[in-house]
Amino acid sequence: MIMVRKFIVEMLKDEDGASAAEYALILAIVTTGIAASAVALGDAVDNAIGEATTCISTAGSSCV
Repeated sequence: MIMVRKFIVEMLKDEDGASAAEYALILAIVTTGIAASAVALGDAVDNAIGEATTCISTAGSSCV
Protein backbone atom coordinates (compact mmCIF):
# COMPACT_ATOMS: atom_id res chain seq x y z
CA MET A 1 0.00 0.00 0.00
CA ILE A 2 2.89 2.36 0.79
CA MET A 3 4.45 1.73 -2.61
CA VAL A 4 1.20 2.64 -4.36
CA ARG A 5 0.94 5.81 -2.33
CA LYS A 6 4.58 6.70 -3.12
CA PHE A 7 3.96 6.03 -6.82
CA ILE A 8 0.91 8.32 -6.87
CA VAL A 9 2.77 11.14 -5.07
CA GLU A 10 5.70 10.87 -7.49
CA MET A 11 3.35 10.84 -10.45
CA LEU A 12 1.62 14.01 -9.24
CA LYS A 13 4.98 15.78 -8.86
CA ASP A 14 6.12 14.78 -12.37
CA GLU A 15 5.83 17.73 -14.77
CA ASP A 16 6.77 15.97 -18.03
CA GLY A 17 3.14 15.66 -19.06
CA ALA A 18 2.58 19.36 -18.43
CA SER A 19 5.40 20.23 -20.81
CA ALA A 20 3.90 18.03 -23.51
CA ALA A 21 0.51 19.68 -23.01
CA GLU A 22 2.06 23.14 -23.31
CA TYR A 23 3.81 22.17 -26.54
CA ALA A 24 0.55 20.77 -27.91
CA LEU A 25 -1.24 24.03 -27.06
CA ILE A 26 1.46 26.11 -28.76
CA LEU A 27 1.28 23.84 -31.81
CA ALA A 28 -2.51 24.26 -31.96
CA ILE A 29 -2.23 28.05 -31.78
CA VAL A 30 0.45 28.20 -34.49
CA THR A 31 -1.52 25.83 -36.72
CA THR A 32 -4.65 27.95 -36.33
CA GLY A 33 -2.67 31.07 -37.29
CA ILE A 34 -1.24 29.39 -40.37
CA ALA A 35 -4.68 28.17 -41.45
CA ALA A 36 -6.23 31.63 -40.99
CA SER A 37 -3.39 33.20 -42.98
CA ALA A 38 -3.84 30.69 -45.78
CA VAL A 39 -7.56 31.46 -46.00
CA ALA A 40 -6.93 35.21 -46.04
CA LEU A 41 -4.22 34.87 -48.68
CA GLY A 42 -6.48 32.65 -50.78
CA ASP A 43 -9.23 35.27 -50.65
CA ALA A 44 -6.82 38.04 -51.64
CA VAL A 45 -5.50 36.04 -54.60
CA ASP A 46 -9.05 35.18 -55.68
CA ASN A 47 -10.03 38.86 -55.62
CA ALA A 48 -6.91 39.89 -57.56
CA ILE A 49 -7.54 37.27 -60.25
CA GLY A 50 -11.18 38.35 -60.49
CA GLU A 51 -10.19 41.99 -60.94
CA ALA A 52 -7.62 41.06 -63.59
CA THR A 53 -10.18 38.94 -65.44
CA THR A 54 -12.67 41.80 -65.41
CA CYS A 55 -10.02 44.25 -66.61
CA ILE A 56 -8.94 41.98 -69.45
CA SER A 57 -12.46 41.13 -70.61
CA THR A 58 -13.71 44.74 -70.58
CA ALA A 59 -12.75 46.41 -73.86
CA GLY A 60 -11.43 49.94 -73.65
CA SER A 61 -11.16 50.05 -69.87
CA SER A 62 -8.22 51.64 -68.17
CA CYS A 63 -7.43 49.33 -65.28
CA VAL A 64 -4.94 50.52 -62.73
